[in-house]
Amino acid sequence: MGRRSILLVNVLVIGSGGREHALSWKLSQSSKVETVFTAPGNGGTKNNIPIDVDNLDELSDFAQKNNCFTVVGPEAPLAAGIVDKFNQKNLKIFGPSKLAAQLESSKIWAKNFMKRNSIPTARFEIFDNAQKARDYVNTLDYNVVVKADGLAAGKGVIVCNSDDEALNAINTILVKKTFGEAGNRIIIEERIDGVEASFIALSDGNVAIPMASSQDHKRIFDNDEGPNTGGMGAYSPTPVIDESLTKKIQENIIDKTIESMKNEGISFKGFLYAGIMLRDGEPYVLEYNVRMGDPECQPITMRMDFDLYDYFVASVNGTLSSMPSISWNEKFAVCIVLASKGYPESYPVNEEITGFDSVSNDSYVFHAGTKHSDGKIFSNGGRVLGVTALGESLDSAIINAYDTVDKISWNSKYCRTDIGKKGLTYF
Repeated sequence: MGRRSILLVNVLVIGSGGREHALSWKLSQSSKVETVFTAPGNGGTKNNIPIDVDNLDELSDFAQKNNCFTVVGPEAPLAAGIVDKFNQKNLKIFGPSKLAAQLESSKIWAKNFMKRNSIPTARFEIFDNAQKARDYVNTLDYNVVVKADGLAAGKGVIVCNSDDEALNAINTILVKKTFGEAGNRIIIEERIDGVEASFIALSDGNVAIPMASSQDHKRIFDNDEGPNTGGMGAYSPTPVIDESLTKKIQENIIDKTIESMKNEGISFKGFLYAGIMLRDGEPYVLEYNVRMGDPECQPITMRMDFDLYDYFVASVNGTLSSMPSISWNEKFAVCIVLASKGYPESYPVNEEITGFDSVSNDSYVFHAGTKHSDGKIFSNGGRVLGVTALGESLDSAIINAYDTVDKISWNSKYCRTDIGKKGLTYF
């Protein structure tokens, strides 16, 4: 029986980043999928559809006309209610509803949710008045993190080393409105120092299946210095989260979140991402995301040894508990983000990128801020590529990834030189 004699489905992946390229790449390997469309996609994705992620009407029309199962990559359309719109049209879509997406779209909603459901997180206070926020900081005897309430593309969190930095952060968000409406209210929370890791699970509203562990590198410069970014690299699995910690995070944070949401009348379907800080062996939630992380998605999908489409369908249908156990490639995977110099502030675009032809089999280059023109690839964003490689050990995966990084070039190429190295101290 040939592939085409089975009723195949098309998939629409919404987004334009490295995460969406990785999801498209993995979903295209499913025996049940005919064509993967990406909207709007980037220079590396195939079958790009020129519809913006915030054009919910056009996206739903396209999905309806082309018999698409839809997968939402970024947070903005989820926060805007894309899942609710698709559900109203009886279209299958993977991701949380607008109500469930509040875990990410409002950090204040999420912190209050954690507080009332006894999910471990840093102590905090909420402000919409700059002077009151300043007065509060002056009463504290510990350092803080200042966060914009709304979505700020991963940049609305300012980690402070002193009172002066905290006061500047308050000014940046509440007074200067650097993050616009997202910064109408802020959270000032205790800074928990420890080891950070990402814990991502796939949920159908009843149960949650953990994905492979990973560790992101948020700061722009080596040794975790400089401002936060959307992520400069990641690796999987991470030795930071061992078996006992996995159990603790799954039970005390992930399962408790899904159950608490359900008890509050909200079914959480999709990827639940908990940014975890480990202090003295205890996990605390720094923040929730309601989608796969980027760049964590790239090394995680490289290690998937199962049909991702099947699990997305089970999430939507509420049947994850009947699915077989997922399996992972035992190799390590490392993703190094190649950015344009100047990111996360201003940076050049439209620079030609070369070297793709020399990429070896154990590596894959996921595109993010790129565009395709006249058979060439050009830079078109701050985070441009996610060079991802496998290796028998973490060390060899790092070496393989950086070997590939060296083969790719454009004028403003920049990357950290220490991605994954914090994990090496555990071996």
